[in-house]
Amino acid sequence: MSEKQLQVVIACGGTGGHLFPGLAVAQELRRRGHEVLLMVSEKEIDTMALRAYPEFRAERLPSIGMPALISPAMVRFLRRVWESMTICLEIYRRFRPSVVLGMGGFTSCPPILAGWRKRIPCLVHESNAIAGKANRLSARFVKRVLLGFEEAKVFFRETECVFTGTPVRDSLEKRMERGEAVKKFGLDVERKTVLVMGGSQGAAGINQLMFRVAGRIAAKGGQVIHLTGERDEQLAAANYMREGLPAYVSPFYDRMEEAYSATDLVVSRAGASSLNEISHFGLASVLVPYPYAADNHQEANAKIFVRQGAAEMAIESESNAETFGLLLENLLMDDSRRKEMGERAAKLQPRDAARRVADEVERICER
Repeated sequence: MSEKQLQVVIACGGTGGHLFPGLAVAQELRRRGHEVLLMVSEKEIDTMALRAYPEFRAERLPSIGMPALISPAMVRFLRRVWESMTICLEIYRRFRPSVVLGMGGFTSCPPILAGWRKRIPCLVHESNAIAGKANRLSARFVKRVLLGFEEAKVFFRETECVFTGTPVRDSLEKRMERGEAVKKFGLDVERKTVLVMGGSQGAAGINQLMFRVAGRIAAKGGQVIHLTGERDEQLAAANYMREGLPAYVSPFYDRMEEAYSATDLVVSRAGASSLNEISHFGLASVLVPYPYAADNHQEANAKIFVRQGAAEMAIESESNAETFGLLLENLLMDDSRRKEMGERAAKLQPRDAARRVADEVERICER
């Protein structure tokens, strides 16, 4: 632990996959007595999530998404990068950071560039198996890259890499007793529970697959906690009622420790944060990678879990009611297989990832 108080900037906005791991590191650094400033985007997801963390000061930067290289939009992209970097430099004059940590996405690029320009030591965290374009760019200006998956090391051959895993926020640390958690959702403790979640980048494909297999899950004595996203809540509730499938349906749920604790099987996208949480709770899963993810990185993430026997993968475009329904049926009826998959999942990510990242932040400053 560093003996002096550090002023730490964590750039972590834009998606839940960047924001929540950043918040986990912020909590760990704050426990160690350091001051943390969060840099997030102007997106609603950042605003909503930060309401639960009033103890942290946050600065909002213009939302940035990189267009195709040969595109009229590139001029506007570069202008917004410059605008964000100018804002960061002004903030740094007041806050005087000891170190800058970027959690990925283009929201983290201007804080890293501003830190490099001010000769402040910088790090980035890459949570996916295939490194994002933003981190590949930022890696040229940082001292060290922290990895959520060892497989991403090949994208950073010119920079020192350290495997840390992807941090999990404090609220997910404690697992509840299953029966108590199931009752939170008004469901039956005797039925097997399937948690369905689409992640922040879209749930429509998973939702449609689940609607087609609802009757089969009901016939096997299952029930569902389905986090549908904003559009499909009413459609899902009506579908499950018609098929006689007990279900708790909501667009989102902000106490995910309850949802994971109630769950026997997860159906999920394969974003790094979701996979890390599945690993943290030691759960069996069916992963349906988001088909439009950059560089198809979700499929690469999912394959790591599949290779280790921790999950099954269903490609959205290749799945139908018969194949997807049979996959869920077989897993729901096989307690020993789910147990083995959960145990294998638990070994894939370190449980102390936030501590490991905080250690690297302190080490960079000691150098």
